Amino acid sequence: MLSALLWVPKGASKPVPATAEPPAKEEIEEILKNGLVDAQGEDENDNAKEEGMDLDGSKRDDEIAQALAAADALGKGSRGTHPETDSITDALKELDMDNYDEEDDGIELFGEGLQTLYYPSNEMDPYLNDKDDDDSEELEDMTIKPEDAVIVCARNEDDVSYLEVWILEGLEEGDSNMYVHHDIVIPAFPLCLAWLDCPLKEGEKGNFVAVGSMEPAIEIWDLDIMDEVQPSAVLGGIIEKKRKGKKKSVKYKDDSHTDSVLGLAWNKEYRNVLASASADNMVKIWDVATGKCSDTMEHHSDKVQAVAWNHFVPQVLLSGSFDHSVVMKDARISSHTGFKWSIAADVESLAWDPHAEHFFVVSLENGMVSGFDIRASSSNLSSDPKPSFTLHAHDKAVCSVSYNRLVPNLLATGSMDKTVKLWDLSNKQPSCVASKNPKAGAIFSVSFSDDCPFLLAVGGSKGRLELWETLSDVAVSTKYGKYIKQNRSAQT
Repeated sequence: MLSALLWVPKGASKPVPATAEPPAKEEIEEILKNGLVDAQGEDENDNAKEEGMDLDGSKRDDEIAQALAAADALGKGSRGTHPETDSITDALKELDMDNYDEEDDGIELFGEGLQTLYYPSNEMDPYLNDKDDDDSEELEDMTIKPEDAVIVCARNEDDVSYLEVWILEGLEEGDSNMYVHHDIVIPAFPLCLAWLDCPLKEGEKGNFVAVGSMEPAIEIWDLDIMDEVQPSAVLGGIIEKKRKGKKKSVKYKDDSHTDSVLGLAWNKEYRNVLASASADNMVKIWDVATGKCSDTMEHHSDKVQAVAWNHFVPQVLLSGSFDHSVVMKDARISSHTGFKWSIAADVESLAWDPHAEHFFVVSLENGMVSGFDIRASSSNLSSDPKPSFTLHAHDKAVCSVSYNRLVPNLLATGSMDKTVKLWDLSNKQPSCVASKNPKAGAIFSVSFSDDCPFLLAVGGSKGRLELWETLSDVAVSTKYGKYIKQNRSAQT
């Protein structure tokens, strides 16, 4: 399945990603050490299993010895007794494997018998010329052009989890091509992603993705490095696991989450700041430059599913929980109780309106989507501000929502009912503009591209990345076609 996806801004990726250096000896020893720690106590019958493996190994050794003896006997048997093996014996004798490594002084390396394999110069060798062509073609395939769109998908397949970096090229020419540029194997089932450009290494900006998973650690991977085996940074996580008898103890890093990380949000104004939501009922604010947690918020009483920073006031953070509430807090004042909205079901996702600083939407497990104006809120927790609208958007859980950055009041929703819908929220009276079943299975993630605003990426249970060019829908092109020229003029 594709559990999450995101667009990387155009031009943020290196044209040719670097290849990871192999880990140092000390790093390998640390990985092995951690692996041994995790393995200890996982199964009380480990020793018994190892003994069984030793017995099996001895048995296999005996079988191999018997097979070798039988083969030797066949070779020494009288000719004609076993005609089906005589040809094999002859072939082995002809190869003379006992003297395989001994060179024959009579053979000249560049003798007349090998004339066709030797060329006076590399330029005359067609094989090397072809190889050069192949290398240039491979380099061309690996080059990410400034006009290429890049999409990162979190995939889980056959108990293996990894990030796929997709390239979408040829959009401007109208003849698009999409392929996986490279992937990154990750150790745990991914649940959420957040792109960030905070320079964790040298330079002014980076190209990183933060990954929240079934584990309490948040891993940050460099998208400009291929074949990487370790993240660039890890926020929180487990130090060690121990088991004594039936009791199991876990030791966490300082200020770490203690359960799955369900939601992530990067602050585009304060580029070193990342917010996380967890099944441990907590919201945390991280400084990714130092790898430290700067604040922990415990204003929810159940799993926190989603977090989002306000586009206009970047210190304001929104969080949604399974406790049927959405809370808005100023991250600068952690002691403040914040503003709270009650909702009818578990929160699946939420998003601030990029065109109106006072408005946000929240999608729910029961298929509903509600919109709220924060100006109607109060810090009095006994008050219960009403939503600006409540929409029965889908028949099942609405797992993901995405605002269009170009078109005001255009919202995409994706649901477990396998459909994606586009909504016009004008005047707080939602109307469905278009609906589609993208054949992606149950929809877990939808996202409009900022660079190609009418292009919607969709990921779901079938594990395929699907793209919906929404302008291909007549209703969409009729209603919003005027924004195409506006977008082109903005780009030029």
